[in-house]
Amino acid sequence: MYFLGIGGIGMSALARYFLSTGASIYGYDACRTPLTAQLETEGMQIHYEEDVSLIPENVSRVIYTPAVPNTNAEFLYFKERGIILEKRAAVVGQISSGLFTIAIAGTHGKTSVTAMITQILYAAGMPVVAFIGGIVRNFGTNFITSPHPEFMVIEADEFDRSLLRLHPDIAVITSMDADHLDVYSGLEDLQQTFLEFARLLPEKGMLVHEEKLQIPEGEIKNNLSYGFSEKAGLSAGNIHIEGDRYCFDVFRNGKLLMSLQMNIPGKHYVENTLAAVGVAMQLSVPVSVIKQALEDFTGVLRRFDYRIRTSEIVYIDDYAHHPKELEATLHTVRQLYPGKEVTVVFQPHLYSRTRDFAYDFAQVLSGVDRLILLEIYPAREMPIPGVTAQMIVDKVTVAEKYVMSKTELFAFLKSEKPELLLTLGAGDIGLLVEEIEKIMKAS
Repeated sequence: MYFLGIGGIGMSALARYFLSTGASIYGYDACRTPLTAQLETEGMQIHYEEDVSLIPENVSRVIYTPAVPNTNAEFLYFKERGIILEKRAAVVGQISSGLFTIAIAGTHGKTSVTAMITQILYAAGMPVVAFIGGIVRNFGTNFITSPHPEFMVIEADEFDRSLLRLHPDIAVITSMDADHLDVYSGLEDLQQTFLEFARLLPEKGMLVHEEKLQIPEGEIKNNLSYGFSEKAGLSAGNIHIEGDRYCFDVFRNGKLLMSLQMNIPGKHYVENTLAAVGVAMQLSVPVSVIKQALEDFTGVLRRFDYRIRTSEIVYIDDYAHHPKELEATLHTVRQLYPGKEVTVVFQPHLYSRTRDFAYDFAQVLSGVDRLILLEIYPAREMPIPGVTAQMIVDKVTVAEKYVMSKTELFAFLKSEKPELLLTLGAGDIGLLVEEIEKIMKAS
């Protein structure tokens, strides 16, 4: 099998799935990363140049991600030879059709909820296969499987309407905020697509959803809401901080179900936890198992990921790349460290998202003490004239604000050593984390 864009978090999990079935895996990606290096140690053959001579002759199946442009030399090579190229979303949909599928959708929180559910089902000894959009600390991977899996846990990605390819038996919708406006005509179009996803459920299927989401009355017969109000089917109360752990009670229809002490801080993670509890209860996992699994959960790389946590310096890395996600992360940081000066390094992701949400980004980022922006990570997009990181900086009201190159950033951090540093974004800023950690730890 051949994977075009094998280094992506979703593609790498799928490659690991097929490797576990005994397939020989080859692939291309634009650059070597710690993740692709790990894939190579697992036995996959990967190269990093657009060079068709490096493609093996006996390829029987080609899977690609839309992040690879259709002008890519290897993409064109397969097209010209009449070899069928399958989108990752279609292949994952095929796999889900043969398993009891728990699919987690929403513009925020998908990865954390997927990881939590996987943690619970694995702890319960259920035969699960999971595709996770991040490296789960408890497992050290984004792909978990059991011999002869019966249950599939997967993120239902709204980009390119990929979630509509799945066959969910339990569906989760965490949020429906405007995003991917290069794909959707607006918020209403996006919301209708999430509802269309929920309608894929079979008659006895279950929808677990955040309480503020407007599900039309009678639209989905079996549904469980979660949130912070007493009206929610699952709710959280008595939320308080002990040290840097979030502690709270979980109620089912007003009755105490369990009390939790979570390693991952933030009110948004309390919501994510409720979603995971709702799914686990639907699958009849004992409350004692759910509680232990969640309290043992140590999070996902790049999701409120503590890199340094000492009395002198705190460094947190997070994948936040949407204004709502930035707002949630920054709110949590202010709650945990009210007296510290907050320095944020943010890399905008996509020209279209920067254009569509420049004002919202600026509004949220104006709440920090010092702001550094890296240039936009383009991912699959070509530049849009006039859309740059400066577009956000010009709207931010913070006195100390900069646009820097990566080299300039390293030099700045060496000289300044911020007491509380956040690196935020979904682009290649994640590849800078280890170097930044070294700089921050150096005396």
